[in-house]
Amino acid sequence: MSAASSSETSTGFKIQDVFQHLWSDYTAFNPQAKRIYDLLLAREQKAEPTLHSLANDHIALRTFNIPRIGLEALSRLFERHGYAKGGEYEFKDKKLRAWHLEHPDESLPRVFISELELEKLSSFVRETAEAAAESLTTEDVSREDFLWSRRKWKASHATYLKLLEESEYAAWMYAFGFRSNHFTISFNALETFKDLQELNQFIRAQGIELNVSGGEIKGSPAVYLEQSSTLAEPTQVTFDEGTKTIPACYYEFARRYPLPDGQLYQGFVSSSADKIFESTDVKKK
Repeated sequence: MSAASSSETSTGFKIQDVFQHLWSDYTAFNPQAKRIYDLLLAREQKAEPTLHSLANDHIALRTFNIPRIGLEALSRLFERHGYAKGGEYEFKDKKLRAWHLEHPDESLPRVFISELELEKLSSFVRETAEAAAESLTTEDVSREDFLWSRRKWKASHATYLKLLEESEYAAWMYAFGFRSNHFTISFNALETFKDLQELNQFIRAQGIELNVSGGEIKGSPAVYLEQSSTLAEPTQVTFDEGTKTIPACYYEFARRYPLPDGQLYQGFVSSSADKIFESTDVKKK
């Protein structure tokens, strides 16, 4: 572990603590992910008994492009730990933009942060997002624990349903707030599967649905990245009208291929990520 990755910031958080808190929150309301993790770890440990954990390729976070809580603000929470921007992405149909961040210590996962471009949506979506974020300050986003602070506003199920008509992403953010949208198993660190197809078959055999939008496997060796994911697990969410069950988070699987120079591809493929986003879509459930 490099000195930068293990350093503690003025807020008292080490980067390993940040990911542990995010994982704990993610699995608390997405137990299917912990089940998958445990099943894969048990299988891998039969081949390598000394293995204690599985490698995480990346995590993903969502937000609105309101400056004090936007992509840049969330990125700064990782940059203080030595992360730097590795790539930029646009998703025109979904009205999103995103960055991925990398750390010099390759044992640390990439971070994929996206934000909804509110100015490209209706006044209803804009006003709902701005009202939700009204009480959030720059100071709130100065601490890493903001990343798993969840929803900081009251939410109406009727408003959630209306947001769904225009933007699944906006509806998800409104219902769940700030927390990791997904974690990702690094296929490259697995020893017991010959390809991503075999891993997907293993997941399906557990009775778990996969996202087949754009194909079960998004990408190919030609673009140096293959990805697949589960469909978001339904969870109970408290709205003003009572408790409702809606799709929450999903688990992703990523296989990276070497570039012509022999280095493993580190980025993301926009056309594939566009379909991965749909793992949380209500219509898919």
